[in-house]
Amino acid sequence: MKLIKIIIFLFIPFNTSLIANSNDDLQSVLSEDGKLIFIRHAYAPGEGDPDNFDILNCTSQRNLNKEGIEQAKNIKKFFLENHIENNIVLSSEWCRCKQTAKYAFKNYETKNFLNSFYSKKFAHNKLNQLNELKDYIKKWDGKSNLIFVTHYIVILEILNLPVSSGEIVISDKNFNILTRQKTPTN
Repeated sequence: MKLIKIIIFLFIPFNTSLIANSNDDLQSVLSEDGKLIFIRHAYAPGEGDPDNFDILNCTSQRNLNKEGIEQAKNIKKFFLENHIENNIVLSSEWCRCKQTAKYAFKNYETKNFLNSFYSKKFAHNKLNQLNELKDYIKKWDGKSNLIFVTHYIVILEILNLPVSSGEIVISDKNFNILTRQKTPTN
């Protein structure tokens, strides 16, 4: 299934005309609360998780490098410049996501439903995590924006959209994509 999604991604061009791209469009989208804001963690060199991965030990994980830290700080700048202030920030328990949340927002809470299920070691968690995420959103009152700092695979499964490191995707509560923004690394 993963291979099929990659093949589709490589051969189907994206129709970005449906996605707001200017700051005016962004301000319009965010003029009311109640948006879901998905952010793929900032740049952490490598792919997947190392064999010795331990969720409690950041030295066993892929972490943000200088480029990734700068990208996370640019995410913070993006939110400040666009006056996106009324937010609840949730992060995966993976260190690269927590680091992104820390540099971009300072205050955040971790939720295991945002954790990666990319590797074989965690693939069995996929359905439970996606159901928990959807249940959390259903119970949410919509009086703020929900920011999810998470992984490529989670965003791909929820929004059916591949994203790059540090990319921001804003959707409504029904997962309709409203806009997306790539965050520069420098």
